[in-house]
Amino acid sequence: MLHALKAFWQKTPTKIGVATAVMFQLIFCVVWMTGYRGVTDHTSQLRIAIVNEDAGFGKQVAAQLAANLPFETVAVPTEEEAQARLNERDVQMVLHIPAEFSKQLQTPGQKGELRYLVNESNPALIKSIMSGVAANVTATVNKQAVAAGAQAVLTQMNVPATQAQTTAEGLSEKVTGPIVSMNPVSGMNNQMVPMMLVLASYVGSMIMGMNVQMSAQLIGGSVGRWRKFAARVVLNAAAAIITSLVGTSFVLLLGGQSAHGFFSLWAFEALCLVTFMFFSQLFVMLLGNAGMLINIVMLSAQLVSSGALVPRELLSGFYYELSRYLPATYAVEGNMNLLFGGPSVGGAASGLALIMAASIALGLIVTALRREKAPAAGAKLAN
Repeated sequence: MLHALKAFWQKTPTKIGVATAVMFQLIFCVVWMTGYRGVTDHTSQLRIAIVNEDAGFGKQVAAQLAANLPFETVAVPTEEEAQARLNERDVQMVLHIPAEFSKQLQTPGQKGELRYLVNESNPALIKSIMSGVAANVTATVNKQAVAAGAQAVLTQMNVPATQAQTTAEGLSEKVTGPIVSMNPVSGMNNQMVPMMLVLASYVGSMIMGMNVQMSAQLIGGSVGRWRKFAARVVLNAAAAIITSLVGTSFVLLLGGQSAHGFFSLWAFEALCLVTFMFFSQLFVMLLGNAGMLINIVMLSAQLVSSGALVPRELLSGFYYELSRYLPATYAVEGNMNLLFGGPSVGGAASGLALIMAASIALGLIVTALRREKAPAAGAKLAN
């Protein structure tokens, strides 16, 4: 046993494997603990759009909510405009106070209705936070409405007992707040698909890049560096198309939802994968096997900052800005739009295309600067 252990430890791959396991723990702990620190303190960065069409009690409610809610509130003139901003994820919830709200409160037997609209094509945490906000707002407004109604009743004199009882029962709940979901997500399994696709795609791209780099080293100078780079491009494109076909097919076969159909999702996944491949291979091309450490950092940073688990608005300024330059951010945004519904994926696709183009350009620079050993005479003739 000791002889076997000594034999293993004398091999460089064993040491690299142990070091990689240690670095995974270290890097993920540092990035995730710093990335998610203070998330609950940043809820004030979330936005709620208030659409008030009631000039009476609704106007008072809107003003009080804008002053007291621990979120940023924006007054929007129409419900259509608010829904458009919600669909674009510019706001996280819409509160609509209808024009008949005051009349409903003043009519015996009727209840005033506040309408809430949330967009489920977001991290699950958004719906959870906003559902809690809606319940609290409804309860607060209900108390105000009951107090106002009770005060009006108490000013009346000589009210018959039956009428007083009916009025009291009607005042027990004067405001309701139904929540309507835009782009509903069917089940937790579907909610986790954007993060799963990013994780699987980037880890697969990392491992593929490492093995392609090892193959490039084994080939050596028998093939020119520009031909090897061209071969990388072809391999990445072909692997991205085939891998995304497999992933997309299995997601939908296993009950995944898709708001825009199979081919749109397949095409976007192929773009995500080929971008991940060029992005992750760049570090390996530049630093060799040591580039995998950079890729581990990139993997951890992207899982934290992409918006798959926690809304980017809740992250610190550093991680929010960092997310703008990492491909997973645009992959998650586009996947949510295609899977659950949302705006066009044009912006997300453009972001991925820019990162891919920059990765290819830097890869060309690295290839141009790297010198390789001249091939042997026999290899030259073969080439």
